[in-house]
Amino acid sequence: MKTMREIDQKIRNGSAVVYTAAEFKQLIREGGEVTAADVDVVTTGTCGVMSGTAAILSVPVAAPGTFERAERAWLNGVPCMPGPCPNERLGLVDMIVSGTAHAGAGYGGGHLFRDIVEGREIEVVVEAADRSIEAKVTLDDFSYARLFTTRSAYRNYTAYLNTQPTRVTTIFSVTGLQGPCREASVSGCGEINPLENDPLGLAIRAGTPVLLNGSAGLVTGEGTRSTPSRPNLTAIGDMAGMQPRYMGGFRTSAGPECITSLGIAIPVLDDRQVAGLRVLDEEIALPIADINTRTVLDEATYADVWQRPEREVTYRPEWCEECSTCAVAAICPTGAFTRGTGIDRDRCLACTACLGACQNDALEAGEGSLRVRGRKVPVTLRQSGRTLAEDLCRDLKERVLDSRFTFTGGGWR
Repeated sequence: MKTMREIDQKIRNGSAVVYTAAEFKQLIREGGEVTAADVDVVTTGTCGVMSGTAAILSVPVAAPGTFERAERAWLNGVPCMPGPCPNERLGLVDMIVSGTAHAGAGYGGGHLFRDIVEGREIEVVVEAADRSIEAKVTLDDFSYARLFTTRSAYRNYTAYLNTQPTRVTTIFSVTGLQGPCREASVSGCGEINPLENDPLGLAIRAGTPVLLNGSAGLVTGEGTRSTPSRPNLTAIGDMAGMQPRYMGGFRTSAGPECITSLGIAIPVLDDRQVAGLRVLDEEIALPIADINTRTVLDEATYADVWQRPEREVTYRPEWCEECSTCAVAAICPTGAFTRGTGIDRDRCLACTACLGACQNDALEAGEGSLRVRGRKVPVTLRQSGRTLAEDLCRDLKERVLDSRFTFTGGGWR
């Protein structure tokens, strides 16, 4: 039995034993008999499309007294909700922006959040009772910029397919989910997900420090629709410290969605915690449901998603026949591909939507399949990025090893 303070002391004096979740799972697969005496911290993480993401921003738009209060507002064309504070005659606007709000089919709140974090110039339009005001701002101009999640790090996702013969427009598909039972869409990072590794809630609760898109943040409690069997979290973090590669927009057939990442360090105090950390993809159930009725048809495991297939997409430029219109560039939901430069790894979620788009098979990856009622159904979309989540786990591990993170005294240095 260890205490948080004892682990923090080991972090400070450089003797703490720290593993990423992937490293710890490898020990388990190799047959290691790990106890709480052998490890002090395991860093966990998840990355993917998380609809319940929004931002609270305080944006200067004009000199004090220019207008009384904002009635409507847009950032890069994305509609925002002015308030809740009216900021009467101050020339600035507090606003809430949803990650799923959008200016059009190809640009939404998730894209906006990444543009803000990258330091790009943002176009602001505010409509007051008697005038319209326009301005251009960057993140440095915001007096307050926080990202928060209302529903993130789901421990138990569901895979979806379409049992009907017609294509279904859905956020779980880039071009619409084909049927009947011709393709499946999956989400979740499986064995490295924070809540999968803390099933008893021994480590993760309100106040737990996190990395939200690479920035220091805090868990604020349970998320919306959270249940004991299907828990999720709410969290908040400062946008000024976020890393663009862990966030962004994701185009779907039902409109733009938002990519969000969450990393949590789990202190290993006793063998109960070790028992939770031993979970592997092969043991994590993945229900498969009909997108039309949400009826569960069968069940797979996350080994079908992450243990057999290749996790990265590879581009073979020598196989490219330079079509007049590049179907891959057109379909890529994160804008990560151009024929000239190939795959932008800082934008690629490795979702595999591109594989079926290229007629010349210039892109390849083992995308995997699920067995549904005896039938093999290919996985054509992965809305979570396991590689990016593992990178976030490594980033968090480095912060622990460098003593930039401790479990007491606020977490971050």
